[in-house]
Amino acid sequence: MSRVSFVFALCALVPSALASQAPAPKDSEFPPLKVVDVRWIDTTASACVDFSQYANGAWLAHDTIPAAYSSSGVTRDMSDRNELVVRSVLEDAAARRNSFPPDSTPRKLGTFYATCMDSTAIEAAGASPITSWLSGIDSVTTRARLLPEIAKLQVQGINVVFRYSPDVDPHDATRYLTWFYQGGLGLPDRDYYFATGAAADSTRQAFIRHIAKLFQLVGQDSTAAAGAATQIMGLETAMAQAALTRVERRDPAKLDHPMSAAELAALTPRIGWPQYFHSIGLTAAVRKVNVAEPAFMKRVDSLLQAAPLTTWRAYLKYRAISEAAPWLSTPFVQEDFTYRARFSGARALLPRWKRCLREADGDIGEALGQAYVARTFPPEARARARAVIDDIRASFRERLLHLTWMSDSTRAQALDKLARMGEKVGYPDRWRDYSKLRVAGGPFVLNVAEAAAFEWRRTVNRPGIPVDTTEWGITVPTVNAYYDPSKNEMVFPAGALMPQTFDASADDAANYGSLGGSWAGHELTHGFDDEGRHYDAKGNLRDWWQPSDSVHFVQQAALVEQQFNEYIQVDTFHVNGKLTEGENIADWGGLLTAYDALQRALARDGRPGLIEGYTPEQRYFLGYAQSWRSHDRAERLRTRVTVDPHAPEQWRVNGPLSNIPAFAQAFGCKPGDPMVRPTAKVPSIW
Repeated sequence: MSRVSFVFALCALVPSALASQAPAPKDSEFPPLKVVDVRWIDTTASACVDFSQYANGAWLAHDTIPAAYSSSGVTRDMSDRNELVVRSVLEDAAARRNSFPPDSTPRKLGTFYATCMDSTAIEAAGASPITSWLSGIDSVTTRARLLPEIAKLQVQGINVVFRYSPDVDPHDATRYLTWFYQGGLGLPDRDYYFATGAAADSTRQAFIRHIAKLFQLVGQDSTAAAGAATQIMGLETAMAQAALTRVERRDPAKLDHPMSAAELAALTPRIGWPQYFHSIGLTAAVRKVNVAEPAFMKRVDSLLQAAPLTTWRAYLKYRAISEAAPWLSTPFVQEDFTYRARFSGARALLPRWKRCLREADGDIGEALGQAYVARTFPPEARARARAVIDDIRASFRERLLHLTWMSDSTRAQALDKLARMGEKVGYPDRWRDYSKLRVAGGPFVLNVAEAAAFEWRRTVNRPGIPVDTTEWGITVPTVNAYYDPSKNEMVFPAGALMPQTFDASADDAANYGSLGGSWAGHELTHGFDDEGRHYDAKGNLRDWWQPSDSVHFVQQAALVEQQFNEYIQVDTFHVNGKLTEGENIADWGGLLTAYDALQRALARDGRPGLIEGYTPEQRYFLGYAQSWRSHDRAERLRTRVTVDPHAPEQWRVNGPLSNIPAFAQAFGCKPGDPMVRPTAKVPSIW
């Protein structure tokens, strides 16, 4: 679902040690959220002209984005409340860390957070915590030493050159495979290196100045720093030229390049793969890999030999300093923030406790989740959420059974995929073991590197072994959800199953509109969108569609693409209908399916009267629209045009709803109204 959310976490030994001890969060800081809040409705707007404005206009009229944020809305409101719980757990762990056993997870968690919050020590240390990193890079005086240094930095969590990742084998989803992806670019996307116009030129020049400033902060003179920055820009541009665009990367076939170890060596003859694999800690023999972008890896192979070592040393230093900057002294933090604010629009830094909390979640997230769940998510809430999700599943099955355009052969396999689709709700049944994590009382940036190295060591030797089907790819208090095509499963963490998304005490119509439409139905439909449909019931990349069915799907998906191409994202930039195609299909399919599920629930459980003046159908669509309540800074919207596969929230509301006759009926909209698209333009898929 990717609401550009705040990420949190779960884990093992924390609950018994911390859950009962942590002080109660100050819930009074924030008023309670409701799945449908009629106060936010703009009654001066017409539901048939702009439903997003109708549902959220009153809220938008008085909302002010806080200086430290690039947006506000549902995700921020829910995350703010979740943060209160997690902060209380972290502060208690930090205060009592020395009373826990030396190797216990609570002690490691408390030490991690405490070293991040120790601003006095961080300010005094300046750049000294990473001096050894830079010295190691300076020792790269021959080509033979370059690849081991790249490997060492990658193990520490520094994104350089390319990415190694042990992911699911696309043709045998029961086992992991060695994957290689593009990586190591400092601008948000490869397109930033090639965009034309004054604004694009300004962004590239700002990037060069940012690199130079980071070098000056570690002691380089301004002339040398400027020269190094120019060299790095040239190297990254050469790498970016061989990278696929984000739209191209949405096609699984374009990332599917399995090859043997011998074929990998032939593709990249200058890279000593045995030495690299040894350096990253891979002990098993590598027999098969998947190179997601062969052209990119070929370019890297060429540049490792062609680019001067001085350029490579400068590039590696920049990447190391850049990754460390948020956790060093104030000059580094401020420079990092100033550069990133160009893309986010944020006007001020988040408070240190929020930054430290989010880093703890991102790095050792499963060391928090049980405590979070114990405080916020009772078993009955999990059961109610599952009931809604199961109704969504049953309704999608009915849609599959009655699709007139789909052949029986394709239908049978689609039904099998749906039946096998897994779901994880609330929290995992097995928690991560942090016994091998090393956390010390020294500089926080080194603890960040240790956490990255722990995660690397935990997964590096996965290729060839069975896939861990119990593992979660998201932390428990996260306000988000996802569908994983390689595992054919939906995942809904506890942090997302709270008001405003879901309330066990709310009416069905509200919950089915929000949790059902924009979450459960959305994620389920991802299994059958323009990307997900290429994976079968077992998670294997396989064409299981009859050719005529594929033709119909592609033609109808093109109508969705064309629809969203018409919408303005920001300024004169239009939404990229191709980049956002999968999310738009999932929004629309999720709405249709969840509406059917609501009708099933009303027939089964009884139909209530008006609630706060609205029928169940109206509250359903309000629940959906208010789940996308959002207010973005212009800078963030400009960045999202290039990097985000989601359309702006206004169009995630108005776009799919304008294709649904049940919406028009619920609010009395007529043909010709902006919220009623002409029949010829309405796609027919799910």
